[in-house]
Amino acid sequence: MRILIVGGGVLGTLHAWQAVERGHDVVQLEREPEARGASVRNFGLVWVGGRASGSELATARRARTLWEGVGERVPGLGFRANGSLTVVRTEAELAVAREVSEGAEASERGYQLLDATETRALNPALKGDFLGALQCERDAAVEPRTAQPALRAELAGTGRYTWRPGREVRHLTGTGVVDDRGERHDGDVVVFCTGARTGGLVRELAGDPPVRRVRLQMAQTEPLGEELTTSVADGDSFRYYPAYRGASLDSLNTAQPQREVARAHRMQLLLVQRLDGSLTIGDTHEYDEPFAFDVTEDPYEHLADVAAGLLGRPLPRIRRRWAGVYAQTADTGRIVHRARVADNAWLVTGPGGRGMTCAPAIAEDTAGELGL
Repeated sequence: MRILIVGGGVLGTLHAWQAVERGHDVVQLEREPEARGASVRNFGLVWVGGRASGSELATARRARTLWEGVGERVPGLGFRANGSLTVVRTEAELAVAREVSEGAEASERGYQLLDATETRALNPALKGDFLGALQCERDAAVEPRTAQPALRAELAGTGRYTWRPGREVRHLTGTGVVDDRGERHDGDVVVFCTGARTGGLVRELAGDPPVRRVRLQMAQTEPLGEELTTSVADGDSFRYYPAYRGASLDSLNTAQPQREVARAHRMQLLLVQRLDGSLTIGDTHEYDEPFAFDVTEDPYEHLADVAAGLLGRPLPRIRRRWAGVYAQTADTGRIVHRARVADNAWLVTGPGGRGMTCAPAIAEDTAGELGL
């Protein structure tokens, strides 16, 4: 078959990967010269440990296995099985870490509770004051700014893949699509992976999809000057991810409210080292539109302060700041919004903050549902 993928982000590119792997020809169209949405404005985390029990965790674990296999074939993806440490600084945070590390899913998630000495031994860059950390050995990372080009280069080598950037799809026909240059692209199936862009043709085909948009702020520092051997999170991450819900988290929320800036911006600290030694740091969550068109400085000051406390040294100078918007399905029981919008077309969007983590498995599920 000939498959048309509309959208050049990680979700669209992994759909292209799945289709080519199954022997189909693929044309991937992207409205920008290069992907510029949430796929390149994230941490590059393959984050298994925090996922909700049930289908979400199963999807993340399957995606983690798929990412590793793709990474072996595509070195430019920058895949590394570095795991993560959620560092705890108070007894209330330690209680949450202990509860989940002793829970029924601890082995499935790769949890282990470390004391301060064990934490520093695993990640010597952490020289601050803390009580220990929750390790998740199943977590991993890729390079978000280079992942899509690296995957496309590998796909191009198959002879069954064509990349068409700078083309906005305006019309769906019975035999494919028409772009804003008036050029037709024929295909048997069209898969729209347009991320947070749900207007225009997507709205004409799907109405208002049941997804909400979420805005975040992040930054990148200069090189740290030493290796951060794992991804790092702070205790506020317990409040954000569903895996940590329980009696100890309830006690944490009561006994240790978030700092004002963190609460106002719905923040957690996530810290991932890039291959060049720099650190990606974030993030915030904003749900009410219209979103601000500028970035706010207070969250960056908060993140720098928390990171310095864990590192035991000032955070390197921030050299880039940005905001991004991703789409999140409104159905909490689903990983992604996947719907048929025409006889020959599907819309797949709304993985939320799970997009980079779960994209390979989401694409695999789409291929199965479409019978590719």
